[in-house]
Amino acid sequence: MREGARLHLDYSAQSLWSIDRMIEGIRREGAPYAAVREVLRGFGAYAGEVMARQTGAEWWATGGDHWIRTPDGRLWDPIDEARRCYAGHGSLRLLCRDATTAAPRR
Repeated sequence: MREGARLHLDYSAQSLWSIDRMIEGIRREGAPYAAVREVLRGFGAYAGEVMARQTGAEWWATGGDHWIRTPDGRLWDPIDEARRCYAGHGSLRLLCRDATTAAPRR
């Protein structure tokens, strides 16, 4: 995805601007959710890793669901946020901002 779309994904919070714009573009093209489900999951996982690196968080998983647990104990769901972005109601960039504001790095 990174090479085909010419995205600069360096695990920085700023790179999530590009991901949000990419999801918005896919949504505007009218791609059916079933066709983009795995791409959205990948975008969410990437955002989660950005959050983990920015905050010192850890990945948590149970029953096939995955979250980010920040040092303050809060759980964040970047994979679901990617789905919300596709629906026009979310932002991976803002989710990361909120997580880094809520949980200062250890």
